[in-house]
Amino acid sequence: MEQPKISRAQVYGLSSAALALFLIAIDMSAFAPALPAIENEFGFDITTSQWVINGYALVFGILVVTGGRLADIYGRKRAFITGTGIFALCSLLGGLSIDMAMLLVVRCLMGIGAALMWPSIIGMTYSLVSKEYAGQVGGGLMAVLGLANIVGPIAGGVLAEYLSWRWIFYINIPLALTVILLCWKPVPDDVPTGTREKVDYLGVITLSVSLFSLLISLNLASEIGFRHPLVVYLLMAFLIFICLFIVLERRNQEMALIPADIITNKTFCVVSIVTLLSAMMFFAVLLFMPQFFIEYRGFTAVQSGFAMVPLMATFALTSYLSGALHKQLGAKILICVGLVCKGAGIFSLSYLNHESEYLELIPGLIILGIGIGLFNPAVTTVAVSVVDSSRSSLASAILYMFKIAGGALGLGINATIVAFAPDVVEGIGRAYTVNAYFALSAFIIAVFFVPGPIPKVLSGR
Repeated sequence: MEQPKISRAQVYGLSSAALALFLIAIDMSAFAPALPAIENEFGFDITTSQWVINGYALVFGILVVTGGRLADIYGRKRAFITGTGIFALCSLLGGLSIDMAMLLVVRCLMGIGAALMWPSIIGMTYSLVSKEYAGQVGGGLMAVLGLANIVGPIAGGVLAEYLSWRWIFYINIPLALTVILLCWKPVPDDVPTGTREKVDYLGVITLSVSLFSLLISLNLASEIGFRHPLVVYLLMAFLIFICLFIVLERRNQEMALIPADIITNKTFCVVSIVTLLSAMMFFAVLLFMPQFFIEYRGFTAVQSGFAMVPLMATFALTSYLSGALHKQLGAKILICVGLVCKGAGIFSLSYLNHESEYLELIPGLIILGIGIGLFNPAVTTVAVSVVDSSRSSLASAILYMFKIAGGALGLGINATIVAFAPDVVEGIGRAYTVNAYFALSAFIIAVFFVPGPIPKVLSGR
């Protein structure tokens, strides 16, 4: 059977989307090894400099649903180019930052650009290919994400050590301009025809305030404890504003930020919950493993970046291969097997102790990477495929919001476990054991509620 020809729009569109995804992801991880250099230049410690990463991630996670809604209303290509332009401009300003305040503001603004880009990338990509190739495309995107996670810490460490941390910003500019040029003409406009839906601004405000309160409270709880009045007030604000958001969404069903057809989609809700539970462990590994390598194994920032390569490289390779596996096995089996591998990998790492050598940890990192590579593309494909094609950008945005929320919740729980342990290394081991139970919970939910055939090993056939 003759394979369908790939059009010019598909080649340029997919290339642009892949490069944009790489750009967003690498800016999440490249600054970790550069923080000491930023602290030295501006005279701040880690409690302030961490917001170079957290500010970007929080604004991104909070506004990504709004970005998805805007993409579906005004057109994915338009939102994509606008977000990339904001990202490029903020990269220039970030490189020119004169103090820490300017740097943090710019990083938050970059989060707005990323929030417009991300859902447009997913929606635009899936709209360029037929459903039979959705799994392969999803695997390709996750492979790009894995590659960015490999390159990010290494590139950030090298640039900070041999040039300047400012070059992490400057290098974004030509990449962002390339992204815009690749899709400007070849990719057709997709502005919806007919009556344009309105943006639910009250929904945007209430959801943003509620998520901001939740994520900030979880971040602060690891430092000052859950009983601190500020953390309690922020959690109360989260509950109040999330309730207001739910009431407003029910009243404004026609222009709701999250439409009723998505909220009532059982499969979408299930994969969102599974994603939230899964994200709890991944963020904890990204935080604690480099810390262990640097503080207890004497690694440099660049060496700690290379130490994570077994995890990230396996993640990238498995993501790429999962596209072909998706067509043969289906999404449910990949999700379930991925969660088993994630649970086994994190449980293996829970045996971490002061005498643990790097070589002893590699098997756990590899197994975890395989699990992530199988899980992420499959769960994204399911989330986008079970909703109407006009909602694909919004669906991907909501899924990512659950990932960020799960990561923040996981970090809060893990950091609290570590803080109350008699020793940091012992605390990391305990936290990873708890994470294995998160993986088990997600696995049970996926087996019984994600549609598709139950793996034969579970059905007894």
